[in-house]
Amino acid sequence: MEKNIELHKRKVPYTIKVSSRAKRLRLAVYCDGAFVVTTPKHISQGLIEKFIIQRSRWILDKIDYFNSFSSKFKKRNSKEDFIKYKKSAQKLAEDRVVEFNKIYNFKINKINIKNQKTRWGSCSRKGNLNFNYKIALLPEKLSDYIIVHEICHLGEFNHSRRFWNLVSKAVPNYPEIRGELRKQGLVL
Repeated sequence: MEKNIELHKRKVPYTIKVSSRAKRLRLAVYCDGAFVVTTPKHISQGLIEKFIIQRSRWILDKIDYFNSFSSKFKKRNSKEDFIKYKKSAQKLAEDRVVEFNKIYNFKINKINIKNQKTRWGSCSRKGNLNFNYKIALLPEKLSDYIIVHEICHLGEFNHSRRFWNLVSKAVPNYPEIRGELRKQGLVL
């Protein structure tokens, strides 16, 4: 359901997605500037708007941040962009996984490039690594961090201290990079 709300004297369009699996309200601003509110069933419009207003500064900051990107990054999950960048993302992922796995020596099965809405990467217990095609559009330090993060899940399928110790072997400044990703709304 498409709606509009005024935040700090700016008209902001947003989409409401009602989910039977949602347990709480969730806000997301995507890299194309789209703003989506996911809500459990039976939440009133008034409560949704109050929640948005409480987080209005964060929302506007994320929208402005993503609007500052070049248009090639802002397009959200278009099939054309996926096709255009898939090969370069695949090569980047394969090359960097080989390089970083020299540190870890984990068994890697397949490396796949996907067109995901909300994930930068994932890892399976079978040793498959999946990456969003948009890693090819990120600065190298961010794509390297994402790749290392997923490789390390082959050793630790959690975010424990042991996991972060693995990450620090290849990316010692990972807390700084994680902070930058969070600040920019690109959470992993």
